[in-house]
Amino acid sequence: MHADYESLQLVNNTAKHRFELAIGGYTAFILYRHVQGKTTLIHTEVPPELEGKGAGNAIVEKTLQYIEAQGDKLVPLCPFVRAFIKRHPEWKRIVSEDVNI
Repeated sequence: MHADYESLQLVNNTAKHRFELAIGGYTAFILYRHVQGKTTLIHTEVPPELEGKGAGNAIVEKTLQYIEAQGDKLVPLCPFVRAFIKRHPEWKRIVSEDVNI
């Protein structure tokens, strides 16, 4: 994770069903759905101002850490999240057994 992002706190905005990471006045987010111990990550969005600066990877990593800490299983529908897991296969440990990556 980019060193500048380590201290940032992930926000679970339950009203909007998204995880948020505020970075320098901008907010990256991941839309999710949570049902019966499974968190489905639907879409990741990073403002253009943060693209190419590691913000997308930072929010995905913090979100996966959060999901794991909750004891939930992950259903990664978002192509960006799926690509992240392919690059970091250690995260397959939280992927729901019925999902093939």
